[in-house]
Amino acid sequence: MKHLEFAKTPPLGWNSWDCYGATVTEDEVKGNADYIAKYLKQYGWEYVVVDIQWYEPGAVSSVYRPFAPLEMDEYSRLIPAANRFPSAKNGIGFKAIADYIHSHGLKFGIHIMRGIPRQAVHANTQILGTDVRARDIAHPNSICPWNTDMYGVDASKPGAQEYYDSLFKLYAEWGVDFIKVDDIAASRLYDIHLPEINLIRQAIDKCGREIVLSLSPGPAPVEHAEELKANANMWRMTDDFWDHWDLLYAMFERCETWSEHVSAGSWPDCDMLPLGHIGIRSVDGGGSDRFTRFTKDEQLTMMTLWSIFKSPLMFGGELRDNDEWTLSLLTNKDVLAMHRNSHSNRLVYRENDKIVWAAKDERYTYAALFNAGNETRTVSVTLEQLGLSSSKNAIDIWNRTDEGRIEQVFEAAIPAHGVKLVKLS
Repeated sequence: MKHLEFAKTPPLGWNSWDCYGATVTEDEVKGNADYIAKYLKQYGWEYVVVDIQWYEPGAVSSVYRPFAPLEMDEYSRLIPAANRFPSAKNGIGFKAIADYIHSHGLKFGIHIMRGIPRQAVHANTQILGTDVRARDIAHPNSICPWNTDMYGVDASKPGAQEYYDSLFKLYAEWGVDFIKVDDIAASRLYDIHLPEINLIRQAIDKCGREIVLSLSPGPAPVEHAEELKANANMWRMTDDFWDHWDLLYAMFERCETWSEHVSAGSWPDCDMLPLGHIGIRSVDGGGSDRFTRFTKDEQLTMMTLWSIFKSPLMFGGELRDNDEWTLSLLTNKDVLAMHRNSHSNRLVYRENDKIVWAAKDERYTYAALFNAGNETRTVSVTLEQLGLSSSKNAIDIWNRTDEGRIEQVFEAAIPAHGVKLVKLS
């Protein structure tokens, strides 16, 4: 499958949602791109993703304005709001911003909602290259439960594929490298929308540009894993993830469930990393303008689990406000090498809140010892459990300390909600 060539390793990047909700501006996007180019590009971070409602001129936070007028062209396609993205004027769309990001050697992404704009349906506007109009392909009973922008598209109707083809033709002309499609993978109220996923897959394949496809929200149903792998590069295993310990605790079970489906080009997605300065204009997650509520131990646990599971890594905070600690989480070469190059990633065991994961690459065996409990405890793993037959040297790759020679068992006292990540050689 051609799309599996687009993201052979899990994508790394920045997404505007956790800090700016639906309101991010051109200057904020460029500023975060500048930061990635200066501080993170050398470590493999490359995607700059504009999240939801870039076509909504009056967006004020992560709370959507119901039935707000949206910027749209004559062919039923949403276009950037020029008051927020000045370079989008005169039909340029995101082309100028994409060019700016590409000039840094980075890649540009956008978020879209499944379906066709309701205002296009109400105005019965054209579908490019056809005699079909918006009302002919709309599925008015297929709506998003939390956003009023779109109706679903009835995949059985003539013109449905042509509509999606016209969307992705436009995005390819803009220079988009990554598309996050929302209200499609699953939600708490609705099941997966496989017919529209298939339309999108075909449209990307026709558009003439390699575009990574990400599906949201979640939890995506594991019984549809094969269809997801056949169509997408990444898909959410969870609803929106925020800086709450209970959500991070639940991710251990999700990773266990999905681990057998991790493969090159198709990545189950733990969602964004709510690190650093978040909630600037986003009020989701039970908070407001703040630095992450995760403790440092919880931040290490999150980064380690996402990395040893090989989830995509999408940073959610305002990068320009990072402190040295937050930057260090994103620039640990050993952790990123494990994330990029490892294989055989697996849960070794879970005994209540003692959890051990392992992975391998050409040089090292990795072991992550997690303490998901509420007090310090000792967690251990044997070399035999890791598939090793002889003694090994152990290096703590977060703290960059030598843990000595391991003959049979490695164990460590780990603080509450903390982790010990070692490479063995």
